[in-house]
Amino acid sequence: MAEKTGPEKYAPPDRRTPDKLSNGDDQAPANAVEGEIREFVRRDVSFPRRQRSEVDTTHGPAPENLNALIQRVAGDSMEEIDRVIRELESVRDMMRNEGERVSRELAGYASLSHSATTAMRVIADSIKQWKGTQDKSS
Repeated sequence: MAEKTGPEKYAPPDRRTPDKLSNGDDQAPANAVEGEIREFVRRDVSFPRRQRSEVDTTHGPAPENLNALIQRVAGDSMEEIDRVIRELESVRDMMRNEGERVSRELAGYASLSHSATTAMRVIADSIKQWKGTQDKSS
């Protein structure tokens, strides 16, 4: 028996040969779908291999291609890192501004609460005095 490659190598034993299952009638649609998926994976995996071999034969020595590839990938990575850094700096600035705004609003609420408490004390003292004068007059 030939050594399996690709997805068949890792498939469970009962799925390696879908057409030889004991109850093939009720699993025929599922087996057909699995077969199509396997064929798609084979084509998808073989396409990059074919491209890689074509590039190697048409563009000269592999080290030069490898250096160009590394520079291109590194350049893309550096651009992505720079973009993320800029986004993080903008988020940091926004968070700092929001923190300052919240601090100002909290200070305003604290001042308002203090003013309300003071006003309530004045009102309570006035009511006590008013009741005290009413009690004396009665």
